[in-house]
Amino acid sequence: MSRKIKLIWDFRGPASEKTAEHHEIHLKEYIAIEKLPLNITGYKIINEMHAIAFMVVTDENMISVRDALKPHRGELYEG
Repeated sequence: MSRKIKLIWDFRGPASEKTAEHHEIHLKEYIAIEKLPLNITGYKIINEMHAIAFMVVTDENMISVRDALKPHRGELYEG
């Protein structure tokens, strides 16, 4: 079983929530276009000035997605 990796984009400032919410739309579009095996995405409000958008990929797809979309960071996905 391959590992799942959560790629994360950080957004800061007063518009961070709306920006993260909108970014998730583009992540879903990318998954559909590239026909990726996982379709786990989301966004989360950390506080009023910080929100994240995320996408979960398999180990095999991580490098190509990372190079194409340039996330700010990543972590192992436990879900």
